[in-house]
Amino acid sequence: MPVEELVLEIARRVGAAGGRALLVGGCVRDRLLGVASKDVDLEIYGIPAATLRAVLAQVGEVYDKGAAFSVLGLRHWDIDIAMPRRESRSGLRHTDFDVTADPYLSYEDASRRRDFTINAMMLDPLTDELIDCWHGREDLIRRVIRHVADDTFGDDPLRVFRAAQFAARFEARIAPETVAISRSMDVRYLSRERVFDELGKALMKARRPSAFLSALRDMAQLNVFFPEMEAFMAFDGAFDRAMRALDAAAARRDQAIEPLNFMLAALLQGLPDAFGDGEAMADRQLRRLTNNVRALKYVKNMLALRARPAELAGAALPQSRMLLDGSVCPHDLILLAAAREESGRGAEAARALAARLEERARDFEARLAEPMVTGQDLLDAGRRPGARMKPMLDFARRLHFEGVDREEALARTLEEFAENR
Repeated sequence: MPVEELVLEIARRVGAAGGRALLVGGCVRDRLLGVASKDVDLEIYGIPAATLRAVLAQVGEVYDKGAAFSVLGLRHWDIDIAMPRRESRSGLRHTDFDVTADPYLSYEDASRRRDFTINAMMLDPLTDELIDCWHGREDLIRRVIRHVADDTFGDDPLRVFRAAQFAARFEARIAPETVAISRSMDVRYLSRERVFDELGKALMKARRPSAFLSALRDMAQLNVFFPEMEAFMAFDGAFDRAMRALDAAAARRDQAIEPLNFMLAALLQGLPDAFGDGEAMADRQLRRLTNNVRALKYVKNMLALRARPAELAGAALPQSRMLLDGSVCPHDLILLAAAREESGRGAEAARALAARLEERARDFEARLAEPMVTGQDLLDAGRRPGARMKPMLDFARRLHFEGVDREEALARTLEEFAENR
């Protein structure tokens, strides 16, 4: 059955047992926005824990999904089911909370622990009644990110980055009082993985992901996780152009082969333009956020080649083939080049550049499909495996992209690397 029907079935059974099941959190917000939500969260009021488990067992296989927070799940369903609870921080880790489940909490007390008003709304799936203790619907309509309560907002400093992420995604402004309280929050003990997750949502979901950095700047919260980008902001013209390129890249991310890595490269591509050691700065900035080997390799390669596509468009075919052969993802490199071109010379110039580069890419792919010298060819010709093999293959590959056929390339390679030379 669809998850919507599962929610209704649970709500009906909870109601028959004397309780009430409410949709809570982001799924309510998304429903009001008219967008699909992968997160389905139910909060169950008015029945004790044992009764809740018994009710859920009538629907499916119950398991503890987040025991520390009294969250239950149903096997084979992506749904969180919990009782209302009070939380108070007990340590520095994001899991360090004292949690007290209480199915008889008032709606206001239960939603007080939520981060923002737009995430603190509740919806009865049986009646469509909206329970909005903190005026979240009004803030959603007005596009305002506002924290729920001063005394609970600081429980998780990640909320600083969530505020920035929501501001970017929903093209919203952060309420002045939320900016003020966010400025005083200590984010030093957050894990980079949690911060990276919020950055990723902004990069992958926002139409203008540059707003994520702007929001962090307003909250004075760039220095711990984004110090290189904070230094870049001093170069007003270069930084503004880099952010235009980032937003132009967002319009192309659905075309990218590696969308998140593409957006990370777009985020950092301006650093080498502004700083002599900008590529090293970009690497340091990325390592503050992730140790993903593929992301680090991809971004390093894209930034090293970032300015080359413009010359590639007018280069001779052998040179353009070699440049594309040096890219970890030629398709994405062309998209990045178009975004950079748009930020400087406009959309029409970007389309023209992309068309020329795509023509070169088709030539490269066609040449790449032609037979070329392999390691086995060299072994069959009597060459021994070892350190000389790689330079021989590199030499043969260059000949291949110059248009030399396989047989001639093999002969010239063997001559160039004759064992008696």
